[in-house]
Amino acid sequence: MSSGQAVGKVYLVGAGPGDPGLLTVRGKSLLEMADVVIYDALVSAEILALINPKAEKINAGKRRGRHSLLQAEINQLLVEKAHQYAIVVRLKGGDPFVFGRGGEEMADLVAAGIPVEVVPGVTSGIAAPAYVGIPVTHRDYSSSVTFVTGHEAAGKYRPLVNWPALAQGSETLVIYMGLHNLPQIIAQLKEGGLKGDTEIALIRWGTTPQQEELYGCLDDIVQKVHDTGFSAPAVAIIGPVVSLRHRLTPTRPMVY
Repeated sequence: MSSGQAVGKVYLVGAGPGDPGLLTVRGKSLLEMADVVIYDALVSAEILALINPKAEKINAGKRRGRHSLLQAEINQLLVEKAHQYAIVVRLKGGDPFVFGRGGEEMADLVAAGIPVEVVPGVTSGIAAPAYVGIPVTHRDYSSSVTFVTGHEAAGKYRPLVNWPALAQGSETLVIYMGLHNLPQIIAQLKEGGLKGDTEIALIRWGTTPQQEELYGCLDDIVQKVHDTGFSAPAVAIIGPVVSLRHRLTPTRPMVY
C-alpha cells in the first residue's frame, strides 16, 4: 500500500506468555495475514514462526539495559507502517494492556487517525502460576489478587508503588518485572505488615519448555536468588495460594 492510498489498520496483538498453544485464534489468523509484524523481545520463536513468510518483520524488543527502539520510536514506526501496509501487527508478549504499553501506542495511533484493534492475550501473571498449580484466587485462601509492576517508568506521575499499602490490600500479589528490585520490594511489604514466612514463588519463562521455578518465603527468597543465579524474566506470586502447589500438580502440556 503506498502512502497515497487509504491508511491501513494496526492490530495490537497479545502473544500470550510463551506457549504457542495459548495464542488466541484471532491472533494466529492475523499473524498469518500480516503485511508487517513489529514484535517484542519476549515473544517466543514458535509464535514468530507463525508469521506470514512474506511479511516484513521488525524486532522492537526491550530488555533491561538493552532497547532496540525507544518507545516513542516504536509509536512513530507504527504510524509510518500503517501508511505503507494494510495489515500492521504489533505483537506483544502477554496482553497488550497489562504492563505492555499498549495504551501508549494506541493513544498515538488514534491521535494520528490510524484505525486500531486490540486482540487480548493471556497474561503471564495468570498463566505462569497456573502451570505450576498456583491459582491466583481460591475461595479458601484468596478472594483478591493485585497485579503490579516492580519496574516503573522514570519520571512517571507517581514515582513509587505504595508497597506497604499493598501488603494489606490484597491476599495475592502478582509482581511483574520485579526481580531486580526484589530486596527493596520485600522490605517495604514487610514494613506494611506481611510476615517473613509469607510464601513466594518466582517463575521464569513461564509456560515454555525453559520454565524454571524458585520457591521460598519473604525472609529467604533474596538469598536463594543470589545462591542459584535465578534471573529475569520472571513473575513473582506472593501469598497463601503459593502453598497450594504442594497439593495441585497440573499435567504439563505437551512440549511444543
